[in-house]
Amino acid sequence: MAIEEYLNRKKEDIGRLLVKCPDRPGIVSALSTFLYEHGGDIMESTQFSSDDPTRMFFIRIEFYVKDLLEKRGQMERDFKPLAEEFQIDYKFSYNDRRKRAAIFVSREIHCLLELLWEWQSGDLDMDIPLVISNHEVARDIVEQHGIPYYYIPANKDIREEVEAKQLKLLEQYDVDFIILARYMQILTPNFVARYPNRIINIHHSFLPAFIGARPYERAYERGVKLIGATSHYVTDELDQGPIIEQDIERVDHRNNVASLKKIGQRIERTVLARAVKWHIQDRIIVKDNKTIVFQ
Repeated sequence: MAIEEYLNRKKEDIGRLLVKCPDRPGIVSALSTFLYEHGGDIMESTQFSSDDPTRMFFIRIEFYVKDLLEKRGQMERDFKPLAEEFQIDYKFSYNDRRKRAAIFVSREIHCLLELLWEWQSGDLDMDIPLVISNHEVARDIVEQHGIPYYYIPANKDIREEVEAKQLKLLEQYDVDFIILARYMQILTPNFVARYPNRIINIHHSFLPAFIGARPYERAYERGVKLIGATSHYVTDELDQGPIIEQDIERVDHRNNVASLKKIGQRIERTVLARAVKWHIQDRIIVKDNKTIVFQ
């Protein structure tokens, strides 16, 4: 490959392939050969083989193909026999369109602020077409960024009515995935089913400890020595979805509920931002209720 072509690679000529399949010899060779035969240059490849009884293989490949957007249809058609041979569950993704994320938020806006900062600085390569909230607290901040803000009051008694309005907006704005940036409402199974593994939540606890409401108060009552936060995909079971990222900080007997919350909020911001970044970069593969994250 000419040096000039290498240095002048267009973003839209770079794609990603995510693969999960039963582990067996020859998979990496077959994938590499397939990309080579289609003019592909592998830029990054990360793989993992599980050592449990399922014996599954996972790989993320980032590759370059000149004029990829014109060739991707044929590539995907040509990939099907290989997928059948190795029983591959796969996903191709491309850079012709940035992922579009709707942010849901309630009263506490620290996670929203972090996402807006990361987005504005260019560290989150996505579009934010709208923010939805059941409170008016964040309106001015969001609209200062030129992002539409929708206030939709919500509670458990009108949940289906509220979600119908939200789903209409998500369809209107062609949203790819949803970020729950401390949105303190439980979603119905119908809503979750519309966005499988595409709703990212931040829970203010190091799961599986302190599932549900008031985790900082419960952590204080238990005298915890570590405080943490967890970002996960949303499923029908409360705070039980596949975990994407977690972090912790040490605390002790001198901390009260207020200081635990302050420490925890700092962790929440960074944990959620990392999870979102990995999602938009297609670095996450979900298997059952677990994730493989190729950082």
